Amino acid sequence: MDWEGLRVLVTGGASFIGSHLVDALVERRAKVTVVDDLSSGRLDHLHKHLATSEIHFIKADLRRQDAADAAVTGQQCVFHLAAAHGGRGYLETHETACASNFVLDGLVFDSCVRHAVDRIVYASSGCVYPCHLQAAPDRIVRLKEDQVGPPFDADGIYGWAKLMGEKVLAVYAREHRVKAVSCRYFTAYGPRATESHAVMAMIARAFVRQDPFEIWGTGQQLRNWTYVSDIVEGTLLAAEHCDAGEAINIGTMEGTRVMDAAELVLQYADFAAAIVARPEMPTGPYYRIADNTELAQRTGWRPKVFFAEGLRRTMDWYFSTKSEADVRSELEHLLFAR
Repeated sequence: MDWEGLRVLVTGGASFIGSHLVDALVERRAKVTVVDDLSSGRLDHLHKHLATSEIHFIKADLRRQDAADAAVTGQQCVFHLAAAHGGRGYLETHETACASNFVLDGLVFDSCVRHAVDRIVYASSGCVYPCHLQAAPDRIVRLKEDQVGPPFDADGIYGWAKLMGEKVLAVYAREHRVKAVSCRYFTAYGPRATESHAVMAMIARAFVRQDPFEIWGTGQQLRNWTYVSDIVEGTLLAAEHCDAGEAINIGTMEGTRVMDAAELVLQYADFAAAIVARPEMPTGPYYRIADNTELAQRTGWRPKVFFAEGLRRTMDWYFSTKSEADVRSELEHLLFAR
């Protein structure tokens, strides 16, 4: 698929993953429009493209039908990443905000179909997978696409909204023959990510030299943190090769314990601190590990950045761009923010 000259809209394009996707599309010489309400996205993520007029930016709330219609008009491909989302602290304390995603997704998909958008790529989540599959400490289930089915058991309001978004998009693909795919992201991290996500929270705690050093949960939880460049590459390949309304995993199969990640953060920061587990804090499932075989077989995609290297890159970015005083004063708020 040739992206050069293609008219592409990225909703939520000033956000963490969205802005990295915009970078990749500009590099491929697509004609990129970004729409974002800036409730969590930041214009400085796009500053180099705005300064050179390489992209067109629209500030709008896509939960308004007129805004959604205006944004998608004339577009050939829409990457729909806009959402009320955040780390575990946000998802469990802002459920009504997450519920607004039901409306947001429905309006965007409807506008795309009515305005003859050729292709829709939806940012879904590993949160759609049944929680009961991620709870057994004696065995690890690598989550495969076909395991999302009855009995449905999504992870919180956010997970249910993403699951319904997938289902609605699949119906539009079938009934209106629009090309579509849902990309199930597994725990992205990297530069521009916010402190509400576990890896970034640990980096922030090391940055301000927190001692004792807190981690949420018991520390035994397993995650497959996926570096943002791998997420973006997988998203573009899914857009190029998957178009029947299916859902597909984009995540590494490298499982990392939260406790091991914390120890690695402290090692890289050259900071000796006592690690204290906080099992009463929001933590999510016991583990969440993707099976990425489907995308690999269909596109040749494989994650290129192992966690140890991605963590080092992310810490280098964080330590070189953040103010210790600012992070120290705002950290408790940031853990529950977007």
